[in-house]
Amino acid sequence: MKRRPGPDAVTFRSLIRERFTRRQVLEAGLALAPLAAGSAGLLQAPLAVADGASALRFRPISGSKDDAIVLPRGYTFDIVARWGEALWSRSPDLDAAKLAAGALLSPDAAAQQRRQFGQSCDAIHFFPLDARGDRAILCVNNEYTQDELMFPGHPGTGGETVRRAVSDYVRKHREVVDVGVAAQGVSVIEVARTKGRWRFVKDSRFNRRITADTPMDVGGPARGAALMKTAADPTGARVLGTFGNCAGGHTPWQTYLTAEENIQDYFGNLEALRARSDVDARIVEAHRRFRMYRNNSLYGWENVLSRFDLPQEPCEPFRFGWIVEIDPHDPTRTPVKKTALGRFAHEGASPTIANDGRVAVYMGDDDKFEHVYKFVSSGKFDAKNPAANRQLLDRGTLYVARFDASGRGQWLPLVHDPKGPLNAAAGFADQGEVLIKARAAASVLGATQMDRPEDVEVNPANGRIYVACTRNEERTAVATEGTYAGRTLDKGPNIANPRGANPWGHIIEIQEAGDDHTALEFHWEVFLLAGDPAGGRLVTNLADLAPGRVSARDAYYAGYTNAADLSPIGSPDNIGFDPAGNLWIVTDGTQPNGNNDGCWVCPTAGPLRGRLQQFMSGPIGGEVCGCCFAPDGETLFLSIQHPGEGGSVLEPRSHWPDGPGTQPRSSVIAVRREGGGTVGS
Repeated sequence: MKRRPGPDAVTFRSLIRERFTRRQVLEAGLALAPLAAGSAGLLQAPLAVADGASALRFRPISGSKDDAIVLPRGYTFDIVARWGEALWSRSPDLDAAKLAAGALLSPDAAAQQRRQFGQSCDAIHFFPLDARGDRAILCVNNEYTQDELMFPGHPGTGGETVRRAVSDYVRKHREVVDVGVAAQGVSVIEVARTKGRWRFVKDSRFNRRITADTPMDVGGPARGAALMKTAADPTGARVLGTFGNCAGGHTPWQTYLTAEENIQDYFGNLEALRARSDVDARIVEAHRRFRMYRNNSLYGWENVLSRFDLPQEPCEPFRFGWIVEIDPHDPTRTPVKKTALGRFAHEGASPTIANDGRVAVYMGDDDKFEHVYKFVSSGKFDAKNPAANRQLLDRGTLYVARFDASGRGQWLPLVHDPKGPLNAAAGFADQGEVLIKARAAASVLGATQMDRPEDVEVNPANGRIYVACTRNEERTAVATEGTYAGRTLDKGPNIANPRGANPWGHIIEIQEAGDDHTALEFHWEVFLLAGDPAGGRLVTNLADLAPGRVSARDAYYAGYTNAADLSPIGSPDNIGFDPAGNLWIVTDGTQPNGNNDGCWVCPTAGPLRGRLQQFMSGPIGGEVCGCCFAPDGETLFLSIQHPGEGGSVLEPRSHWPDGPGTQPRSSVIAVRREGGGTVGS
């Protein structure tokens, strides 16, 4: 197909005019076939999937408050793996019926958990083991532990008073920390499809648990940096463990990328560190943007393990907040922290091969007023020699995004330069420090402050990039100077985050200049402004999405005009794509009508672009994440994380997945059509 002109050949004003013309045509009821081929939306490019992208034929569900998985008629699901199921037959499964009696406070509970499927499952990635995809390896993140759903009498999470109580509980029951270390990280399991149903394979040679104390190597420019060195590792080249693992990604050479996100929750006593006169002031300053806890941490690990106590190991936190590469096919290979990709609250990492063979990796920093990043490798992908790609993510350039009011944007390089903005005078001694303090470097460069940019994914059908911004209640309706994470900033809306007090979140769509993933310029638009299109105002003109012109009651669905066709949504988190290029969204947080979290889908191209419909609803208190398709499109894998959140092990709010009278358990499910077929069709 002949290429249409690249985005730099068209002005922002003409693009808006083109979108408005498209809306008028749709409202007039004119023929849709020409639009499917040539009016895919604001960001113009040829879309070979225009017809397939409108082939979503399931009957959408309504939101639900039930303690159940709700799917459209004709769909079912298999529970693939529950928290606590043993990966090897010689190990016992967790007996969840004994949790209320303190089963996890026994001396052998942590050792057993190291051989069981982990807690709070999040990202999922599918690595086929055969041509049909009936056998595969699943890599599943285990983000954190929901301790009040595991240990009787545990105080849970909360403010300083609750955190003091957590510290007291942990000092009395150190098993809480031992089990927590063992329950987090990554679960690697083999799965198999037999007669259409999915199950995980015990005793597979691929089965593996990676935990918060698994030895790992450090790769890239921050390896050996001064801020990476500790008493236990004076070389700054070897780290124990990974935790806070949220979303992830997979490389073209079939390795898994797990993302370390909210690592600040594990470290305590910043105030005591500040009081030490013998600690380099640069170390204390470098902690500012990660909001370390002044006294007691969220989980209390510092009361048992000295490396989580900031006065004892001031540099330990710098060894976390990275992307970690794992080889799922080789359980003996040591995971590697890829420091060239920067240190921040990584939600995930989405690699793609650029036109010239280099690899670009898109990432979001999941905190309020943080940024969107892209890494571009120096070397090129070698399809014939996978081993040659093992250091591909160690050398290259990390960029951060600036979204301009013109609808254009720029990728700004985070590169140490004695004559540039990121130099010693600005607080960056070398490239290692630039990457360790990527957030501070991005601010120096003037990157756009976003509303919690979580998952950033590349649509394989058209190469466009989609950024899920979950929400930001700290935004103000007008420009207001305020503080957040130790810095003074403007909390008012901006062009890429146009809504003040953004309670529902939004999704940005990016097209690189010339469709080149190594480009330094791009065009962008708001693809979706979440909310309730029936309960408020449905905005249909892109030009109306300007700071100060949209409120919490407004919603926008890529210009789609019929509110009756749309499902309300809030708090978009992880996103994914089916083989046709449809955008699938799972949520983490409040929904407009108080319903449970769930899964939604909409076309990204053609006349039905933006028609968002709800496909699935999760159980009470459960975040829905993962959002990974098998290559044939006939299975959608989802993680149900922390069902029953808000309850306790003595008073559970949810009894999913095992039914009345049982404890809630995070689980991975495989959604499929009854009788087979593509999910969504």
